[in-house]
Amino acid sequence: MIETWQQQIKAAAAKGEKLAIKGSGSKSFLAPVRVGLTLDTRSHAGIVEYDPKELVIVVKCGTRVADVEKAMADAGQMLAFEPPHFGDDSTIGGTVAAGISGPRRAYAGAVRDFVLGAKVIDGKGDHLSFGGKVMKNVAGFDVSRLLVGSFGSLGVITEVAFKCLPLPKAQATRVFEMDAATAIEAMNRWYAEADPITATTWVDGKLHVRFAGAEPAVNTAVQKRGGEALVNDVDWWRDWREQRHAFFASAKELHRVSCKSTAPATDDMRTAIEWGGALRWVHADEASAAKIRYQASRAGGYASVWRGGASTHASAAQSLSDPLKDIHAKIKASFDPYNVFPSLSSSAGEGARQGG
Repeated sequence: MIETWQQQIKAAAAKGEKLAIKGSGSKSFLAPVRVGLTLDTRSHAGIVEYDPKELVIVVKCGTRVADVEKAMADAGQMLAFEPPHFGDDSTIGGTVAAGISGPRRAYAGAVRDFVLGAKVIDGKGDHLSFGGKVMKNVAGFDVSRLLVGSFGSLGVITEVAFKCLPLPKAQATRVFEMDAATAIEAMNRWYAEADPITATTWVDGKLHVRFAGAEPAVNTAVQKRGGEALVNDVDWWRDWREQRHAFFASAKELHRVSCKSTAPATDDMRTAIEWGGALRWVHADEASAAKIRYQASRAGGYASVWRGGASTHASAAQSLSDPLKDIHAKIKASFDPYNVFPSLSSSAGEGARQGG
């Protein structure tokens, strides 16, 4: 399969054609690419290597995320960045290329924090290997993490090595009725007080806080904070991660805002807040997009259209500064000198937008 892809890429480069890289398409709404030829990664699937004792798993790009998570769960481990699937057939390659993390991101780390190494076929058809399969790898530039959030603009990610973490021994979610300002203050203060928090979401006037870790630590936090127990919290957090919660059902544009965790809430638009206050979801009409971007900028962050409206993908976002645009262009030219892979907006994807 690798050789076939290399031949396809070299042929496209020679003819001046473009290739779009596609897995299951579960995240195509984030950066839709319309080209004549598509390279489907799903045939290159399987776990290459997994030794739970080493806390490392190596996976081919077309492997379903669900299959990886099951294999890890059977060994008492997890992908700690809690990746959203947005579809049953979501692939590992797409997860890395999109660079999107779930509710645990603010407390455990982002996708790139768990990528130890990767293999990629660049725009010249060369199969390159970066990083390794160990926790400490300081040889050369950390190029493997550069692929996170690249959305296939740099090459075909063929294989990824991830750092694994143990599943928590205990978990409990508590719900508190409070306004947005109080919730933002609570999220930041409780985490600073070393509660074993692994997820926070304020939506519809209620703050949901997930405590996870050692059983004594979770029990102590629950007793200290109180609140109402959330029944079936595993299902609730899965639905939130996959954006199946009722909040996400709206005909208006859904804006994704990354900002300081202590930034004030937007009072005149329907908003949900997670990641300890650092991630905001805002429903608004198209006329309010400029206002949202302005408010995000003032709060030291960025805003992009996530779903809906005239701009149907997440690349409708605030532009990068000229120096950063220049860096992006040089990286693109280095990996893809013949411009085989579609270029994306400089703001597409979590990795490019906010280092997430």
